[in-house]
Amino acid sequence: MEHIVIIGNGISGVTAARHIRKLSDKKITIISAETEYFFSRTALMYVYMGHMKFEHTQPYESWFWKKNSIELKQAFVKTIDTENNKLVFASGEDFSYDKLIIATGSKPNKFGWPGQDLNGVMGMYHKQDLENLEKFAPDNKTCKRAVIVGGGLIGIEMAEMLHSRNIPVTFLVRETSFWNGVLPAQESELINKEILNNHIDLRLGVNLQEIKSDANGNASSIIIKETGEEIACNVVGLTAGVSPNIDFIKDSAIETGRGVKVNRFLETNINNIYAIGDCAEQHEAIGERRNIEAVWYTGRMMGETLAQTICGNPTEYKPGHWFNSAKFMDIEYQTYGWVWAKPKENEARFYWESSCNKKAIHINFDKNTRQFIGINTFGIRMRHPFFDKVLTNKKSIDYVLEHLADANFDPEFYKLHEPEIIAKFNKENNTNIKLKKKSWKRIFSKTLNA
Repeated sequence: MEHIVIIGNGISGVTAARHIRKLSDKKITIISAETEYFFSRTALMYVYMGHMKFEHTQPYESWFWKKNSIELKQAFVKTIDTENNKLVFASGEDFSYDKLIIATGSKPNKFGWPGQDLNGVMGMYHKQDLENLEKFAPDNKTCKRAVIVGGGLIGIEMAEMLHSRNIPVTFLVRETSFWNGVLPAQESELINKEILNNHIDLRLGVNLQEIKSDANGNASSIIIKETGEEIACNVVGLTAGVSPNIDFIKDSAIETGRGVKVNRFLETNINNIYAIGDCAEQHEAIGERRNIEAVWYTGRMMGETLAQTICGNPTEYKPGHWFNSAKFMDIEYQTYGWVWAKPKENEARFYWESSCNKKAIHINFDKNTRQFIGINTFGIRMRHPFFDKVLTNKKSIDYVLEHLADANFDPEFYKLHEPEIIAKFNKENNTNIKLKKKSWKRIFSKTLNA
């Protein structure tokens, strides 16, 4: 019986295992050094915030794996012997495979800062990070202040986590405005205000110089590079992005760049070895996407796609239209298609923001053909199938605005802003776009708040 071995029990590896099992009776083993069972990594913040227990982050009961004949093994892979189809564990044990799937995910970036390995310094990616945070920041008596280094999605999640326990937070962001390499200026400023409104000490345009230690090897303060200011703290969160977790294979015959190099079929340069998820790097980017996609849903899609290939139906990875979602404190964010930080030469933009500074949309379209290119939404929930269809059928900005209420799926009693959004667009662009009757009926049938 062919033995499929998967290194990593995140969304990519587990999805691959589940779909291989659906399609075949192959022997499957998942290896992980982090936890015995798969858990939802994106839910770690809610465990710390008291919204759920860790066991609630595990989608499958413990009996699921045995019932589906998926073996789980806790071990740390030290090296891969590609010539003999074997893994070598840190314990010295060998483990054979017929086909190998590398799904080891990401690790937090470290840039050689003095003190980066002190007690109380951590990322927020693994279960062990959550355990460390509970140890060093259980409350605001134990942790007088935390400093977060890096202004991405993980950084703002960690700020919200600590804020939920009333722990003062200083947030060091290298950029001049939060996440402005991804978000256009208006949106970045919107999130700056949201961070400050939540009493987070946001420091823009600064870098970490070093982390200082107390006599016991614990983090005690940080130094800001630009000013020399010292900030006392008990916890330092390193959230300056992530990189593929592939150190254990860099000396092997497997081709690597920043990640494990793969083709469109997720195959490496070594026969019968594949890579999926955050650790996989496409030789050539797919469309406008990056070569490495550290996103939950693309990891799941890679697992589903590779299962087909493993089971005799070679299938190319085709992720479709870009979308993503996140949460900036109390503001939910969604993106469909492409809205770059700065528009390209052929692009036109439309931005609307509510008077409460908690809701906004930003639409990108071709200024010559008027084809819709993408939308960012803040505080307004939009339907993925609507925009997926719009992008596939290359609809116009006019069509999107005419049907904008159809895309909205905010709960009842939420105010709908489509009429004022369209009115602003018409005024700025000298157009006469109107909501379709169907959309008006939806607005009038919904109870509006004050």
